[in-house]
Order: sequence, then structure tokens, then C-alpha cells
Amino acid sequence: MTVPSSETTVMTRSSKSAKAPWGFLAPAIVLFAAVFVIPIGYTAWQSIHRMQLSSGTGFGPKASGGSTFSGLDQYVLALTDPAFTTSILRVIILGVIQVPLMLALALSLALLLDARRTIGKRSFNLIYFMPYAIPGVVSALMWAFLVQPSLSPFTSIAKALGFTLDMTTPFAIPFTIGNMITWGFTGYNMIIMYSALKALPAEVLEAATIDGAGPWRTAWAIKVPLIRPAVVMASVFSIIGTIQLYTEPAILRNSAPNVDPTFSPVMAVYAAVMSNDFNGAAARSVILALVTLVLSFGFLKYQQRRGGAF
Repeated sequence: MTVPSSETTVMTRSSKSAKAPWGFLAPAIVLFAAVFVIPIGYTAWQSIHRMQLSSGTGFGPKASGGSTFSGLDQYVLALTDPAFTTSILRVIILGVIQVPLMLALALSLALLLDARRTIGKRSFNLIYFMPYAIPGVVSALMWAFLVQPSLSPFTSIAKALGFTLDMTTPFAIPFTIGNMITWGFTGYNMIIMYSALKALPAEVLEAATIDGAGPWRTAWAIKVPLIRPAVVMASVFSIIGTIQLYTEPAILRNSAPNVDPTFSPVMAVYAAVMSNDFNGAAARSVILALVTLVLSFGFLKYQQRRGGAF
């Protein structure tokens, strides 16, 4: 009878120990592959194919149900589509203006809540966060009512003051949507920054007080630099959210016909799907994903070089 050596026993146990984590990770890996990897791969596959057309009935072309390899043709068509490229440029310009303003407001509110003499911190914390807790569709419907010229109380107040206010004109639409986004997500970003402020070492703040730093000096010279990683994280989330803008303009379009049906890239993709151009929609989705990746990771790398990222 052969008795296993101690080295063999140790190797067997080590092998089992190395495989054990994969057993726990397996459900998450399978779910991730089913929800993300496979759909992304199928979208990329669709983007380099096109539906074959035939005119079997004699009444014009129709889809035959098959697909053929088209290379980068769908990407060329997407990048030469003025509606799609304009939608990308539109949300980038909107983000350049709206995201810094929203983050500045969120940071200011977080600093106010973290101040020692602020009264009713919990109540204000809830009030500021409440807009984010409201479902996006509900808040968009609420704002659609508030900006609709025939129903808006703001329009009535402006009329009583002797001037006309219409927040649904083509010029005003980007500002209206930017206001909707700012109202909805300022509280969310404030919570991120406020949580980072509450995690600051108490001894650092006490040392600043002993050295004679007042509230403003402590806030801008000590607190803000220390929570810079949280601000960067909120910025990355905001950039991604702006590129993926859909709910606000889509809902607002029901009461404001001036909203372009391809106002945002996601709306442009949806318009392609509704016209049965699934391959074109896939190519636009891949382009949108790449734009989001470049902008978010580009900003992150820029902050890393400045020493302020995670």
C-alpha cells in the first residue's frame, strides 16, 4: 500500500485552495458574460454586417433575412450621418457647460453641510438628495409640465411681469435639459462628496483650526484637496451620464416638438432601430461606447497626471 507523501498532500490542498475562489466567482462571471460580454460581442458582430436585400416580389427591395459582411461600411455611414455626429457634438458641448456647474454646486452644498455651524444637516441632506430619489421618468414628466408654455407657472409669472418666456424654443431647449439634469443629479454628486468629507481625519481639521485657519480657508485649502478623488469619481460618472443622455429629451419631446428626435446619440441609435436599421444602430452604439470610453478615461488619465485621481 502506497502512502501519499506530505509534499503530495500539500500540493493537493494548494490546488484545491487555488480553485476554491473560482467556484465563488463563477456565478458572477456567468452573469457578467450573459449580460455584458455576449451582447457587446453580438453588437460588434452586427456592426460589421448588413442585411441582404432582394426584390423577389417585383415591388422593390426587401430584406431576405440573411446578412453579409460589410466591413466598416456601417461605421462610415454612421460617421457621415449629420444627425448622429451633431448629436454627439451637442451632448459634448452640453457636458462642457453643465457638468462643471453641477459639480461646483454639489461641492458647495457638501461643504455647507459639513460646516460645523450648519443647522438642520439631516433635513437639508434629504432635501438635496430627494430629486435623485425620484425616478427619472417621473422627474422628466414633471419638468415637461413646468416648461410647457400653456401650462408652465414660470410662463404665467413672466407674462405678469411684462415679458414672454418660452423654455421650449430651439435656442432654449439645451438650457432646459441642462437644468433638468442639474436638478436631478446635483444631490447624488453631493452625497459622494459629503461622504468623502465625513471620512476626513479629525486630527487634520483640528490641526488646521489650531494653526488659525478659518472655515473658508479650511474648506478650500484643506478639505477640497483631500476629497479630490471623490470629485474626480463624480466627474467621471457625470461624463458617462451626459454621453448616455436619453430620458430628459425623450420625455420633453412630447410637450416640446422643438426637441430634435436625434437630440442625443442614444436617441439617434433608437431612431435607427425604429427604422429597422439594426446594423446601423449597432455601429452607432459601438461608436458611442468608444466616445464614452475616450472621454471618461481621457479625463481620468489627465487627473492622474495631475496627481488627483484615485
